[in-house]
Amino acid sequence: MSDWNEQPKAACDEFEFLRREMVERQIRRRGISDARVLAAMTAIPRHAFVPFERISESYADSPLGIGYGQTISQPFMVAAMAGALRLQGHERVLEIGAGSGYQAAVLSLLAREVTTVEVRQSLAAVARERMTRLGYTNVQIEEGDGSIGWIAKAPYDAILVSAAAPDVPQSLIDQLADGGCLVLPVGDTDSQQLTRITRGGREVMRENLFACRFVPLIGRHGWPDTVQKASSAA
Repeated sequence: MSDWNEQPKAACDEFEFLRREMVERQIRRRGISDARVLAAMTAIPRHAFVPFERISESYADSPLGIGYGQTISQPFMVAAMAGALRLQGHERVLEIGAGSGYQAAVLSLLAREVTTVEVRQSLAAVARERMTRLGYTNVQIEEGDGSIGWIAKAPYDAILVSAAAPDVPQSLIDQLADGGCLVLPVGDTDSQQLTRITRGGREVMRENLFACRFVPLIGRHGWPDTVQKASSAA
């Protein structure tokens, strides 16, 4: 991928215009009013996180394929999920499904520290290099089965899952700090509900926020990899 910092000034100006237009039309006008989320979405260069051959689609109102059957989520969905975590800036966040790193980059401007776990080694390597190159120093990319969380740094103030789970993994609830918030898509492989879990002591509150559709979560508490391959081929 071409480094966004190496684009000609005219191209950078165009990307900035498209990004501001994206935030206004796709995000703010659809009801997302959190000033910190809007500022993060305006600041992060989405075109730096998509395959070079799709760079002209960077600010489109849709998810984009990034290889290996994975996608960079629709801008509205990235903003909505970040907003659903209700971050204040001091939190330690776990993301499951690093993908291109775009969601983690947005979270990095909203929280103190982000750990993101990617099951596919090739995607993790590319995302790690990209984060270093773009200077997101408070993001750590790990490789492994994210459906079981990342116990080494638990507990987390917030957890975001960027892939669809058949149910809420208990392992992720267990890794939430008291008062912590978990946001993830829950349902079958064709449609899900974006779900928010809030932990308060021994009590766990569950809310369905809105309908959505994500690629399947792969791992012990997700779907078999064969489901992912079938979904990608469909």
